[in-house]
Amino acid sequence: MVGLHLLKHMKGLSDEQVCAQWLENPYFQAFCGETYFQHSLPLDRSSMSRWRGRVGPDRLEAVLAETIAAAMKGGAMQTKHVERVTVDTTVQTKAVAHPTDSHLLYRGIEWLNRLAKAHAIPLRQSFLRLGKHAQREVGRLIHTGARKQAMRHLRKLRTYLGRLHRDVGRKLEDQPLVREMCRETMARIARLLAQRKDDKHKLYALHAPEVECIGKGKARVRWEFGVKVSFAVTNARAPGGEFVLGARACPGNPYDGHTLKAQLDQVERLTGQTVARAYVDLGYRGHDATAAHAEIYISRQRNLPSPTIKHELRRRSAIEPVIGHLKSDGLLERNQLAGERGDAINAILTAAGHNLRLLLAWLRCLAAWVIRILLSLSADIDTAISPQAA
Repeated sequence: MVGLHLLKHMKGLSDEQVCAQWLENPYFQAFCGETYFQHSLPLDRSSMSRWRGRVGPDRLEAVLAETIAAAMKGGAMQTKHVERVTVDTTVQTKAVAHPTDSHLLYRGIEWLNRLAKAHAIPLRQSFLRLGKHAQREVGRLIHTGARKQAMRHLRKLRTYLGRLHRDVGRKLEDQPLVREMCRETMARIARLLAQRKDDKHKLYALHAPEVECIGKGKARVRWEFGVKVSFAVTNARAPGGEFVLGARACPGNPYDGHTLKAQLDQVERLTGQTVARAYVDLGYRGHDATAAHAEIYISRQRNLPSPTIKHELRRRSAIEPVIGHLKSDGLLERNQLAGERGDAINAILTAAGHNLRLLLAWLRCLAAWVIRILLSLSADIDTAISPQAA
């Protein structure tokens, strides 16, 4: 299971894809410990989801710690690289549709109709046809300058959902067992109906109520929907590259500075080394780390004690391409795992997959260097032997 998850996040695959490739690729099977080539999976695809749920994010930190230990043993990273880290946060977006009021309201109508059908609850009216027409009209009118007409159809959608919610609620009063089974769904619909435009902690996806709206000041994407995650990477470029030393999800969209202490604690816990210096951006002003954790240096800080620290502070921005690789090469850009536990698990395994990609690149460079040395030695020996043979 650990091997499958490492392969999944190293190659950026889904559960189905990594299981399919495991059957075809003998290297995947050897990586997972198989002695002979297997022609059938020894597990079901859903076993990966159940295993992740049983293990949890806290115990999966051991996988990330093992990748860091392997980098140190292989020479791709040294102990001194762990003492100086760069910390930054980003958004791990969730696999949800862009939340609009019309989409959420019509999705609520679909959910209630599905619930009524599953429990044989007779409805006065389904509102599926009327709701779909209203949703389509909102999408058509909102982009043509006819905002008032669009808002009229949006109010109709809210009315349809409210009537359906009350109808189902009345029918469930006589069925206490079914009412308890549907309690969570009915609570989410009620929360959706109660929220307004300027509310905080809004519901952005019915199937993922933990999704938050986070703005990081990007010109390309003003708002991102997911959870804030914090990463710590090596500041100095190790021989194998910038390795991820810590990764943790931060639900609740906390201030960046209030995540620094927990992030440094995680780095020390995973590496077994004490962090001497940490470099952060301006978003960490007023952080919660103390002098007992590490010396904290913030971007644009003046009166630095040494030229070395000045040089290391300039390397703080090197964490940005690392985060870009975590999103483009890994699975950080669109998290498919459910719940807050899924957010934490995906962040940790994405960091482990990044470290393994760096280790593979380091081993390829090392093998090429060894082959080049052997070829040069062979050429020197041939040159030395040739005059004697002549």
